[in-house]
Amino acid sequence: MTKLQRAAYIRQRLAELYPNPPIPLQHKDPFTLLVAVLLSAQCTDERVNKVTPALFELADNPAAMAERNAEQVEAIVRPCGLAPRKARAIVELSRILIAQYEGQVPADMKALEELPGVGHKTASVVMSQAFGEPAFPVDTHIHRLAQRWGLTNGKNVVQTERDLKKLFPAASWNDLHLQIIYYGREFCSARGCDGTVCEICRHCYPQRSKPVKLRRP
Repeated sequence: MTKLQRAAYIRQRLAELYPNPPIPLQHKDPFTLLVAVLLSAQCTDERVNKVTPALFELADNPAAMAERNAEQVEAIVRPCGLAPRKARAIVELSRILIAQYEGQVPADMKALEELPGVGHKTASVVMSQAFGEPAFPVDTHIHRLAQRWGLTNGKNVVQTERDLKKLFPAASWNDLHLQIIYYGREFCSARGCDGTVCEICRHCYPQRSKPVKLRRP
């Protein structure tokens, strides 16, 4: 099976398993999604979803958040880890949105990446899920599965993103990155599969007998 054949099978199978993949982070608009994604760094979506109701009760828009201080935010987001840094970023980016973007989250990748605490992956999630622009956010889970499925040699997440974008049509990116995440959690987790156990791994590599050695991002 060639790489293109594997990619076609994976796309079809994931679409069958997860035809309408929901966004796992609870939010109501681009701002609350941006904050939730920022909080999800090195933290589970489940924990973020437990924290954000209280945070958005404190402030659920840039104007309200800009009036808070980092200590107030930090007290709420502490369970997400890296709380001091994340709290400062949330308050600072809110003030920038008020000062430079009329209180709106910009639908622009470069502008998003310039906000405090917002890296390429966070910006990609916001562009794809808040604004519907084609983007392929790659986290450690997608990086791991792309290696197991032979879609990339996995030097880093930047290369993995580039390789996946070449293999899949842009119209599929926004759903596909969510579908891969859901499949990884359910069937191909770090501990639950080593490249030889789950359905997709077995289909793509039926003769594989040894665990896949992963290259860390």
